[in-house]
Amino acid sequence: MRSTLFAAALGVGLATGCGSAPSQTAMPEPEATSAATKNADGETYEAKEEKKEGAQLKPDVKAILEQFSSTSIGVEEADIAPTLRPVIKKLVEASKIMHDLFLIQVDPQNPQWRVEIEKSGDPYLLGLFDVMAGPWNRLEHNKPFWGGVEKPAGASFYPRDLNKEQLEAWIAAHPEQKEALSGYFTVIGREGESLKAVPYSQAYQTYLEPAAKLLEEAAGLSKDKRLKKYLKARAAAFRSNEYRQSDMDWMELGDGALEVVIGPYEVYEDALMGYKAAFEAFITLRDPVESKKLDKIKKLVPQMEQALPIDKKYRNVRRGSDSPLSVVEVLHTSGDTRSGIQTIAFNLPNDEVVREKKGSKKVMLKNVAQAKFNKILLPIAGQMMRQDQVEKVTFEAFFNHTLVHETAHGLGPGRIKMERGGKTIDTTVNDELKELYSTIEEAKADALGMYLNYFLVEKKVFSAEFIENVYASFLGGFFRSVRFGAGEAHGIANIIQFNYLMEKGAILDENGKYSYVSEKMKPAVESLSRELLMLEALGDYTGSKAFIDKYGKMPATLADRLAALKGVPTDIRPQYPIEQQMAAW
Repeated sequence: MRSTLFAAALGVGLATGCGSAPSQTAMPEPEATSAATKNADGETYEAKEEKKEGAQLKPDVKAILEQFSSTSIGVEEADIAPTLRPVIKKLVEASKIMHDLFLIQVDPQNPQWRVEIEKSGDPYLLGLFDVMAGPWNRLEHNKPFWGGVEKPAGASFYPRDLNKEQLEAWIAAHPEQKEALSGYFTVIGREGESLKAVPYSQAYQTYLEPAAKLLEEAAGLSKDKRLKKYLKARAAAFRSNEYRQSDMDWMELGDGALEVVIGPYEVYEDALMGYKAAFEAFITLRDPVESKKLDKIKKLVPQMEQALPIDKKYRNVRRGSDSPLSVVEVLHTSGDTRSGIQTIAFNLPNDEVVREKKGSKKVMLKNVAQAKFNKILLPIAGQMMRQDQVEKVTFEAFFNHTLVHETAHGLGPGRIKMERGGKTIDTTVNDELKELYSTIEEAKADALGMYLNYFLVEKKVFSAEFIENVYASFLGGFFRSVRFGAGEAHGIANIIQFNYLMEKGAILDENGKYSYVSEKMKPAVESLSRELLMLEALGDYTGSKAFIDKYGKMPATLADRLAALKGVPTDIRPQYPIEQQMAAW
């Protein structure tokens, strides 16, 4: 899972061809444009930008784009060892292919639509398309800002006209197809009247084969045996559709200079079922000094599982105890992570089999987190919170809470047992909660991340006084994250927590400013953590839906105050100097 909990996002530089990324443009409103296109099933539909009359005006794309602050994310070229440069160059080239591939996962017409928009000569419209990885505003429930085509909940992973009930009915009638149809790495298509699962390795071969070759070339240039092994295994996975071994190898990268993640991971883009993984890449430099500071927390992870506020029978003692922690500086990202909401940390892999054998790795993107803290979190806190508590907001507290949030993703129920039809079946939380999983899991990790800070104080990792800094940064983070929108898992998760803590009296609205109540925070956070953990432990889809319906609505007062914020971007718009630096390598 990824953390955007205090981070916001961006996707810049959509590619129009395999492995190529257009230069950024800066942007007049286009004339009405239409393009007859076909979806993945060959059905023709029309993307049309219409001039609206009266109140129904076209979105102000310039204003939306300006919510994202252009920010350089990278390191000085002198900080990149000469021996690493040829390896990084190959990896960045592979990363660009992941971005191309993600675009067609969102919608197969994305490349064609981008050409149409580029021809219009509107730099703002083109820039917004690049940010959102398509013509839909991810901050506004995927409302189209160009083209007038509604975004399917299942992106292009499923036939456009297939709904959740139809898929579930088909799986129930054809249980032998369940594993393939609900697997992370298949696209669902039609074959006559039937549904058919097509492996990613076949569906996306024209992208995955050149990417595999680049990974193999990077492996040949690397002097790090662990990285060589991972890159070769991941190249093989692109061809075989078997990702488990390469996930195992990624867990063993250790203290190498490069921390690289590339492939299909998160299921956020699949809002229909929450099954299908989207492609992405992180090319980063590991910070050995900052990573070393996290060793104390790493050693305590097994004890954290035992400290969860649920009955011990629901705790997940089967997961591997290894929990590598890395602090890194981002050089390049692409695909899913670069669209909409920018990532500041992630916890992978998501495969429960790998987690049980190897645990999971938490990776903190320090330069991205620092940029977001300076440009967004502090200014928002200054306008939304009581002044004496604003002074307690610190980057250290923000960064450490993000770390514990990522740690929390690796704790709690994963593989569970359910009673169904008089039988006990083995399943996973993800399979049971379906499209609700991402929201519940993000809320769980955030609330549990806060709860585990008390455990770390008891273990003397943090001082008791530090909790006040965490409270202040936690509260300030809500106001940044809820701006991601109620159509996005991290945004809804933060709205849930805000409403719950308000209900418990742990957050107050005083004279137009919000504040936390120290003595009420701990019991409220513990209660919230327990409720979310039990929804997962029981695989309770109905309970999860009711919980989201109750707490997942943006309060009108909060929405008004957020809309009135002055001079604070919603997110950053990363620009990667590595693309210019490597041109001379």
